[in-house]
Amino acid sequence: MFFFTTLVFPKANNRIGNMKKSWLIACFSNFFIAALMGLLLRFLYLTPIDTVNFQFLLHGHSHVAMLGWLYLILYCLLVHFYIPKEQQNNAVLNRLFWITELAVIGMMVRFPVEGYALLSIVFSTLHIFCSYYFSYLIWKKAVFQSDQEKKLVRTALIFMIISTFGVWVLGPAVGMLGKASAFFQIAIQFFLHFQFNGWFLIAVLVLFLSQLSLKIPPAIFGKFYILLLIATVFTLALPVSWYLEDSVFYWINLFGVLLQAVAFYYLIKGVGSEFAVLFQKLPVLEKSIYIFTFGSLAVKIVIQLLTFIPEITVVSHQIRNFVIGFIHLNMLGIITGMVFIILIKIKLLPTHSLFAKTGIILFFASYLITEVILFSKGVFIYFGSPLLSQATPILFAASIGLPLSILCIISSIIKTKQSL
Repeated sequence: MFFFTTLVFPKANNRIGNMKKSWLIACFSNFFIAALMGLLLRFLYLTPIDTVNFQFLLHGHSHVAMLGWLYLILYCLLVHFYIPKEQQNNAVLNRLFWITELAVIGMMVRFPVEGYALLSIVFSTLHIFCSYYFSYLIWKKAVFQSDQEKKLVRTALIFMIISTFGVWVLGPAVGMLGKASAFFQIAIQFFLHFQFNGWFLIAVLVLFLSQLSLKIPPAIFGKFYILLLIATVFTLALPVSWYLEDSVFYWINLFGVLLQAVAFYYLIKGVGSEFAVLFQKLPVLEKSIYIFTFGSLAVKIVIQLLTFIPEITVVSHQIRNFVIGFIHLNMLGIITGMVFIILIKIKLLPTHSLFAKTGIILFFASYLITEVILFSKGVFIYFGSPLLSQATPILFAASIGLPLSILCIISSIIKTKQSL
């Protein structure tokens, strides 16, 4: 794979375009491996393989997808948008990227073999320390066009750092209470919640607003920011309620999802009319990507609002199809969708390329089909219906499109002459 050959740590005097293209290909290569792992996981539902540990492979899939794809692509984009051009070929930023990639490869290799064990924990810890240093560099060196960008980027970084507190307590939690304890499970949910809803979502949202030059009016931004901040913290109560039975968590989550809905109302109010003008000028393919991405965001908000119903709160955790579908809704539909929009805007995902166009269409088609199957199957399981009980082969077949689509996108990036 490409990223194995680039671990020689390119020197800082290499041409910036080449170095940044290597970053981007490394990110998509990680995404491709994560997609292959996900495909194998779905194959194991059809034909178990004695030599493959499902849980270990799941750990590898999730770590590579989150830390190898989402984290590192945000690394690339934050550097591109906010680090001055003359500093972007800085040896520190370059070596930090490749050390972080080394940590990802370590997790990619070790988690499927041993799960949470010595070497996988070492590589995970290395990634965390790299993320701390990256946060420091962005905090100190980034140049922002507005206070809004500065506040949102720094908030995203703070949530990323806060999320790692959940990782640090996993060791003591296992030692004192065991992996089956509520404390251990809540620590994992703490990490996932603030990664997805704090770090990933806020970072990609501010990058999206930046690349479209959309600025929220100051009075509206203040309301949006405060509400989003509180909602992000309060909605942690939902996963906590899965392990601690207390009605107070239901009410805290209820308040949080209401605030979240109001926060996005203010966002639409602030940039909606300007965005509508820009949207009308887009080609059909790009309009479709926007519809998929923001449709997924709308579905996410609606699903969270449905947790008003206590029964939904319970089944949202108990029925695995709902859990997987919701995670992929966030990771593939919302965050990756916005990343695609940004890459198209800066011409690194050229929609005139047949490879890129094919990859994008295949990606969203596969994403849509698998999401429909996952959520539909979850609904039928909830109602005790036998319908879709044999949907696993269809789900596996539809999932083949994800790694194929990423291969097409990698091919288009390699062929383009545009640099990041």
